[in-house]
Amino acid sequence: MKLLIATNNKGKKAEISALFAGFPFELCFPADLGFDQDVDETGITYAENAALKAESLCKLSGLLTLADDTGLEVAALDGRPGLHSKRYVPTVGATDADRRAKLLAELADKPSPWLARFVCSVAVAAPNNPTQYFDGEVQGEIITYESGDFGFGYDRIFWIPQVGKTLADLPMPEKNLISHRALAVKKAIEYLLK
Repeated sequence: MKLLIATNNKGKKAEISALFAGFPFELCFPADLGFDQDVDETGITYAENAALKAESLCKLSGLLTLADDTGLEVAALDGRPGLHSKRYVPTVGATDADRRAKLLAELADKPSPWLARFVCSVAVAAPNNPTQYFDGEVQGEIITYESGDFGFGYDRIFWIPQVGKTLADLPMPEKNLISHRALAVKKAIEYLLK
């Protein structure tokens, strides 16, 4: 079965592809189909943003489409950056390192530990069918130093006490056992197999 994964993010593509390995799906990505426009994420929840991407690309391609929206929520910052995790530094060309630096600067005068969680919502859109939703989250805390060579985004400063490592310390097979995105995508795979 052909399945369009609605992302051009290299890190997400790798994680989601690894999760689908061994299942009877032929994955493709927007760039494979010549789609290069970004869908405006104007929703007020992760699920709404995931649905905007999944439904828009499903309509364009006619294919079964999976999209996710993910955010980092830090308790000491009242849940920020949240829905704006990717756009936390509004400058064009801002990098993951820029976003991590801004987050740590905003936390500098707050008492630690800085409890946080990653939240992911996955939407699966199919032609002429209602969109389905699947969620996952992982609890942790923000640390002041970077650790790990894997992952992307805020992974290098997101410490998971239960494994004693950051998300970026975990190679893909380990990350895909516990990460927010993996938990949501695995639920979506169960649904798709039915």
